[in-house]
Amino acid sequence: MARDTVNDLAAFLAVAREGSFTRAAVKLGVSQSALSHTIRQLEARLGVRLLTRTTRAVSPTEAGERLLHGIGPHFDEIEAQVEALNDLKEKPAGTIRIAAAEYAIKYVLWPKLKTFLPEYPDIKVELILDNGLTDIVTERYDAGVRMGDHLAKDMISARIGPDFCLAVVGSPEYFKGREKPEHPRDLISHKCINFRFPSAGGLYAWEFEDEGHEIRIKVDGQLAFNNSFNSLEAALDGFGLVYLPEELILPHVAEGRLIRVLQKYSPPWDGYHLYYPSRRQASPAFVKVVEALRHRT
Repeated sequence: MARDTVNDLAAFLAVAREGSFTRAAVKLGVSQSALSHTIRQLEARLGVRLLTRTTRAVSPTEAGERLLHGIGPHFDEIEAQVEALNDLKEKPAGTIRIAAAEYAIKYVLWPKLKTFLPEYPDIKVELILDNGLTDIVTERYDAGVRMGDHLAKDMISARIGPDFCLAVVGSPEYFKGREKPEHPRDLISHKCINFRFPSAGGLYAWEFEDEGHEIRIKVDGQLAFNNSFNSLEAALDGFGLVYLPEELILPHVAEGRLIRVLQKYSPPWDGYHLYYPSRRQASPAFVKVVEALRHRT
């Protein structure tokens, strides 16, 4: 295959993945007009339109989708192999991109990274806020963070945090004139602050256990957020009950700003795991990051 064709295919991948000629041009370090010319030449050479262009977005055609999924993994593997040449360097180097929820970033990743990174100045880490179940392969992240029971079977994982519990809490103001729930089913008559998954779009059904049996409750209320910290603020302001990790709310419980209920029905959750594709060629920098984040009992 001619070198120009390889370069043109790489340009097509950048545009298709970014969904924008502008962003792809910045990523590739070329002008937007030059990139547009390259794509037109590639389409003419292949005899098929690869991209649909509108004033607002760029998206692959059916042929473009087929090409994207066909060659994308091969280009990713080439990139991974080039990154693996860091093995020949004296110090690990490179950028590691990790997608994680805001709670995992603040309470699991950052406490470990802030002591690790000063020892390896040539390693860069990007923490991408992701409260949904984003496909890390499609989005080209090096790794993601999920709880153990949400991991895909085709992924390699490393435990990075201990088990933890969620806690149902409400403010003293909220409980004025209201009876505290004695059983998860009582939540149906309470105002609750919902959590919406950004990727799937659905509302989280609160999960409990009663004598070994799982209970899922679809709660209702005036508010829904897609992150824990805004939900916590709303609960502190008296807008309803919220279901959040203990570590996030216990300081407020200790100060009397929140009241915990239904504790005996909240089971421990399998802790956070770092996960990544099994076919990924691990660079020295990636190996160092994984070891730094690994949970040790």
